[in-house]
Amino acid sequence: MLLKRMFPGANLLLCIPLLAQGVVWQDETPPMPSQRLDPKIQKIVSEISADRIAEILKKLESFETRNTLSDATQPNRGIGAARQWIFDQFKSYSPRLQVSFDTHTIPKAGRVWKEVELRNVVAVLPGKMQQSGDRWIMITGHYDSLNLRVPPELKDQPAKAAELIAPGVTDDGSGTACAMECARVMSQYEFDATLVFVAFAGEEQGLVGSRAMAKRLKEKSQTIQAVLNNDIIGSEISGNGAVDNRRVLVFSEEPNDSTSRQIARFVKRIGERYFSEMTVDMIFRYDRFGRGGDHTPFNQEGYAAVRVTTPNENFANQHSPTDTFANTSPAYAAKVTRINAAAAAAMALAPRSPITMRPPQPGATPAASTEVEAVPTPRPQPTGPGLSRGSGYDAVLRWEHPDAEPDLAGFIVVVRSTTAPDWEREFWAGNVREFTLKNTSIDQVVFGVKSVDREGHESPVSAYVLAPRAR
Repeated sequence: MLLKRMFPGANLLLCIPLLAQGVVWQDETPPMPSQRLDPKIQKIVSEISADRIAEILKKLESFETRNTLSDATQPNRGIGAARQWIFDQFKSYSPRLQVSFDTHTIPKAGRVWKEVELRNVVAVLPGKMQQSGDRWIMITGHYDSLNLRVPPELKDQPAKAAELIAPGVTDDGSGTACAMECARVMSQYEFDATLVFVAFAGEEQGLVGSRAMAKRLKEKSQTIQAVLNNDIIGSEISGNGAVDNRRVLVFSEEPNDSTSRQIARFVKRIGERYFSEMTVDMIFRYDRFGRGGDHTPFNQEGYAAVRVTTPNENFANQHSPTDTFANTSPAYAAKVTRINAAAAAAMALAPRSPITMRPPQPGATPAASTEVEAVPTPRPQPTGPGLSRGSGYDAVLRWEHPDAEPDLAGFIVVVRSTTAPDWEREFWAGNVREFTLKNTSIDQVVFGVKSVDREGHESPVSAYVLAPRAR
């Protein structure tokens, strides 16, 4: 109702740019690209195979344990054999995949009871567009497993405890299978941006492998648009008997307009568009209550990352010998994998998101604390990206998009109530860098902008965020 009062007579989904001031008028604005389904993405989604996912899960189970601290020299058992098999599978999918071990030496500390060489398995599908090739979209899961049901006689023998049977099929063979199946299918296609598929180790020892990789990538200043981390996506039957195979959860960190939350909104929008069998439920928490996953270290390094997981965990099977293929649903894991593939493909084909806000400089007063103050008379408008009142009662949005992609068509302005979970209205702005909504209060709603190419591929939204006031 609030938006209807603010935009009387406006179309719910797309408002024509006659409301805009300082941009070209409707008859001069190029038409908005079609929002039709992309046949390439449809084909990718259709090629995700539940049978192949089942084969991966059975093979991961056959290693008996994938404990990060298990004996890595065994030829057919343990963490070493498992990671080599994953590596070889990635290599077999396509010569275009650049496959490597992301290797770290982890010192003895906490749950890591001995120094260990940890290897994340990484497959990179390079993007083809010069303006987008350095932008990564990651699909991840962890391949290590754990059995916490240690008999009393092994409590003081960690080396033997690390060799206990730990199938880890749902936690998190299912997430690993998602990354591998996405790599198999998507490596047969070309994308503007770079897709990266990762099987992490060391998750069960406290997110050790993902933390080491996130830190390394941050030090290299790697651009990462999104991390879709899949952890426990193979269970459709909860320990209390609840059954649900048509819903998946996406957790994202605060605040409400964080980049991670925009990725969650994107996954819901695109995932449900291309695979309508599933409902994507956004959970506005960084993870399940009091728990964590491999997306968290990427959040801590400033990257947009979300956790994709089942709404129906069976706690009795986790970290136990009963986390087996028999207690896992390859069909459900395949459905969640299709959501991942659709979202990652759409993001990798779209332009990058526009820049709506500049990071505050140390010691500077945030622009939002001065620029938006009410004034009795008009004053010169600020330059650069940001949100301001215009003449006092208008919403003036400015953004930047340097080194624009050659297929960039323009930008869409989005609006929602401050209490709405997702964007409610869209305004086609055209290929401009400023847009004005007349008689629109910037205090009562949230604004954002997304890029769109000539084929209708849309980026995740960049929101206008109110910066904290300086002390």
